[in-house]
Amino acid sequence: MSVHITSIYAALLGLVFVALEVPIGRLRTATNVSLYDGGNKELAVAIRRHANFVEHVPLALLLMALLELGGAGAGLLNGLGVVLLVARIVHPFGLDYDQMRNPLRGIGAAGTGLVILIASGALIWRFLAH
Repeated sequence: MSVHITSIYAALLGLVFVALEVPIGRLRTATNVSLYDGGNKELAVAIRRHANFVEHVPLALLLMALLELGGAGAGLLNGLGVVLLVARIVHPFGLDYDQMRNPLRGIGAAGTGLVILIASGALIWRFLAH
């Protein structure tokens, strides 16, 4: 079996990963800060945007791949993939050092959480059904 559907979302999310990584390198060079954020708010936000992505996306993709390997339908996988991709694109725009509440942050967090919840539930359901 293969994971063709999950693979395309992994590739697209890989591009988002790089887009979140580039500002960190640029800011580290500009501020001469090698580790952590050196008290620079802009660098701190860039680091958290990237770290939040790294904390959530691998699990979501793993769950999707396991579903796909288990024979889940294209509709479910594409639905999860689109929601995850959109959530992870909008989420960084909602992270701000001085403002906690931002609709994009909420949409991104909720979308990502929903994907993980649905994929986890579907995997448990498949396990119990067999």
